[in-house]
Amino acid sequence: MEDRPPLDGPAYSDTHASVTRNCSELTTTNGHHRSESEPVDPAALTQALNYVEHGIRNRERTPVGSPSRKRQRIYGDRFIPQREGRDLHAAFNLLPDLNPPTTPSRSKKRIPHGELHFQRHEEATRTFENVMRSELFGNTVPQPTPPELSPDTAFPSSTHSTRVNDPSRSRTPPNNSSVLAPASLTPSTPHKNILTYKSPQHHRNGSAHLTPSRTPQSRHGPNMNPLSDLYSPSPVNFQSQQHLLNQSKPPRAIAKVPFKVLDAPELADDFYLNLVDWGSSNILGVGLGSCVFMWNSASGRVNKLCDLEDDTVTSVSWIQRGSHIAIGTNKGLVQIWDAERCRRLRTMTGHSARVGALAWNDHILTSGSRDRLIYHRDVRQPDPWLRKLTGHRQEVCGLRWNGEATQLASGGNDNKLMIWDRLEGQPRFKFTEHTAAVKAIAWSPHQSNMLASGGGTADRKIRFWDTKDGKCTKDYDTGSQVCNLVWSQNSNELVSTHGFSQNQVVVWKVPSMTQVASLTGHTYRVLYLAMSPDGQTIVTGAGDETLRFWKAFNKPPRNGIGGEGGESRMEQMSIIR
Repeated sequence: MEDRPPLDGPAYSDTHASVTRNCSELTTTNGHHRSESEPVDPAALTQALNYVEHGIRNRERTPVGSPSRKRQRIYGDRFIPQREGRDLHAAFNLLPDLNPPTTPSRSKKRIPHGELHFQRHEEATRTFENVMRSELFGNTVPQPTPPELSPDTAFPSSTHSTRVNDPSRSRTPPNNSSVLAPASLTPSTPHKNILTYKSPQHHRNGSAHLTPSRTPQSRHGPNMNPLSDLYSPSPVNFQSQQHLLNQSKPPRAIAKVPFKVLDAPELADDFYLNLVDWGSSNILGVGLGSCVFMWNSASGRVNKLCDLEDDTVTSVSWIQRGSHIAIGTNKGLVQIWDAERCRRLRTMTGHSARVGALAWNDHILTSGSRDRLIYHRDVRQPDPWLRKLTGHRQEVCGLRWNGEATQLASGGNDNKLMIWDRLEGQPRFKFTEHTAAVKAIAWSPHQSNMLASGGGTADRKIRFWDTKDGKCTKDYDTGSQVCNLVWSQNSNELVSTHGFSQNQVVVWKVPSMTQVASLTGHTYRVLYLAMSPDGQTIVTGAGDETLRFWKAFNKPPRNGIGGEGGESRMEQMSIIR
């Protein structure tokens, strides 16, 4: 019969060792071993076995893990919020950035300002914060009542007001709260948790009130208010429902890619020139080198208007209504052309240097030059100029008439912006706040006497002026050179083009100056800007010799019909298919 191997295990091994050790002790007397033939003492053997059995039981009772030092708290099935002694307003403001709980983010990513998804995120966060504030505080946000720092002042029974207009809505705790006696006049640091919660077992001593078992009835009988929370199937109160239903209009989506790009060879990279203009006949005029080209946006055809001999084009400008276009040259000449017949009508002199700025006011053509002079020219008269204006000390690079044709704004390389009353010889206002050349000038079509201007690289600011009182109403640092400005005809928004260092096109919401969109793509300074006659498309030009067309604005509504890029029913019925 084969011997079975012993079972492996800690209990067997320890027991075997203990028995062997105790038996050895029992069989040893005075350092001498007994002979194997001598019998074993039964009493000693029983004592050894009892000792081994007692040791095994002790090991089985020993716990495996160390006992926890934390006291285990027993919670009930309900937790009652405690508002007593809490500065709810301070605690609410100490909360971290509120994010909608449905869209948690594991890692916070940098959200670029001015982007569409950033605006939507901000709108959702604002709505969530308003609903949370309404649910916590009701119609009034509780304000702490600061006690007078005097020993005779009695503290109020409750430092917070949680009154709600709806009398049927239950409150926790009730209005008859206990008087709070502060330990000291030193204010304590408010906690970030708005409410504290306790289980019902802590309220058995009557120190706090439990939630009412039923809704309190009105003092004057049943509640007949249809907006009461008693009759609302929504889990939030009426004010929170209004916040959710009356959300602001979502931000308009603007394509970040131009829908058309045209090559413009020899388009000068010169900050002081104005070589692009879009006429009322929906034809774009562009000065390229010594030539002027016209691009028809309806047909997409490109025609060459003229080619100057031994001269270059420095500015182009369409008349408000009609097909006449004015061209300024590097030699100081101003030419007027009929674009329909491609025929030059007349050439006017007066300037001794290049003409970099032109502006029409009906039959009055105003020109600004490097010779620091401004001329008013009546194209109906044979004289080359009607009035000469002197005020700038360096090159005039920006000219704009307002919509009422009563004021002219001029900007120069001397960092000055001047306002002239119609054909007066002296400026009405001289603004010197800009610290760089002022080329970007735009009058608001929505507000009378509102002018926007932009400074160059050393200034980088867009400023708004009240030309009636001669005051700067607002200024905003864009962070880069402001090259051009144009107002939207359909909304109170402003478009600006920039140079160093991002070369971007930005659509601003006025007067908040929040970015609606930031359009990039040009690799050089965006020096030229024009808007289509319908006010929906803008075209930008840069030293990278490209013209880029952007759909920046929607179609304006007509009597509440159409808009947002749609067509009215009358417009649809006018199309013959």
